[in-house]
Amino acid sequence: MTQTALSLSIELIKEPSITPNDCACQDILIKELAPFGFECELMPFGDESLDYHAPNGKNAQIKNLWAIKKGADSSAPVLCFAGHTDVVPTGDEAAWTYPPFSATVADGFLWGRGAADMKTGVAAFTVAAQNFINKHPNHKGSIALLITADEEGVAINGTKKVVDALKARGEKIDYCLVGEPSSTATLGDVIKNGRRGSLNARLTVTGKQGHIAYPHLAVNPIHALAPALNELIATTWDNGNDYFDATSLQVSNINSGTGATNVIAQTAEVLFNFRFCTENTAETLKAKTHAIFDKHFAASDARYEIEWNLSGEPFLTEKGAFVDACTAAIKAVTGTDSKLSTSGGTSDGRFIAPVMNAQVVELGVLNATIHQIDERVAVADVENLAKIYERILEEMVL
Repeated sequence: MTQTALSLSIELIKEPSITPNDCACQDILIKELAPFGFECELMPFGDESLDYHAPNGKNAQIKNLWAIKKGADSSAPVLCFAGHTDVVPTGDEAAWTYPPFSATVADGFLWGRGAADMKTGVAAFTVAAQNFINKHPNHKGSIALLITADEEGVAINGTKKVVDALKARGEKIDYCLVGEPSSTATLGDVIKNGRRGSLNARLTVTGKQGHIAYPHLAVNPIHALAPALNELIATTWDNGNDYFDATSLQVSNINSGTGATNVIAQTAEVLFNFRFCTENTAETLKAKTHAIFDKHFAASDARYEIEWNLSGEPFLTEKGAFVDACTAAIKAVTGTDSKLSTSGGTSDGRFIAPVMNAQVVELGVLNATIHQIDERVAVADVENLAKIYERILEEMVL
């Protein structure tokens, strides 16, 4: 007998797995998957001697799970369900209607941290796989689960390291369904069939500190910065395309000064981010940015440096068999006509799509309460999501 998606969700939510702590979540999943023929492999990455929350702890060891049930035909596709067991901190627990790790069912909802993001998704695709294997023990394609405990954190030793290791040893993923909460008003109304890339920049402009009454003896980094930053903000990077909005640049922080009104500062620092579509790459954006700053600083006594950090390149799964299977499954279970979207932030799909050359979609419960006090999800949606996932398996793996 398999659990229901609801009962497994409750079991997972009761684990207080605040990032990057998996607690016993992956052990619970192994217990559920192994009897159904899944080869379950824990794939930890990072330095186990480090404290994740210490200043130098970002390379601390992370718990990851790769589980695969191989099909009868090795040439048939591999469909991977991807997700995470870590959750964000709860905030003030006294402000919750029900304790955040009590996994309370009340008023038609399942309440708790991770209820929407994304332990119900993990539970739903686990139960969907179990039910599918019960009905189709000789399925041709393979079913895999890739689970990390570091999606909500810095994501250094999680999915990225796992897919690199899988690729190196010849494993494949043809299709990947990320169980992130993609829905907005009703279950399945939105499918994420791509995501924008995210490129972060830390710009430092260095001048010469001096007295504000003697500017000729100083080099003001803010004055040197302003014209270049103005052009950067005014630039049209692209016009988007049929799937993506235009690339957006946003400045998030500007810092300079000594705190005194009569001192020209030595440095100015700016943090900015590109959310970019497939009309650009990280390298083209870097090149265009440097061209703007090189032009403005060519005759300046100030100098600039930019430290870049790429969170992920954009990815896109165009309409085809996989997307059609997802929309058809949603329609069959809920009656909803789905909309494709590439909006929002990033997910671990950004690591899977380019490394494994996989078609990736995100499909999960409503995202209205994610990361909030009183995070919750409708009980009916949990069971229906498992049914949707099972229908997708029937279309893609049989």
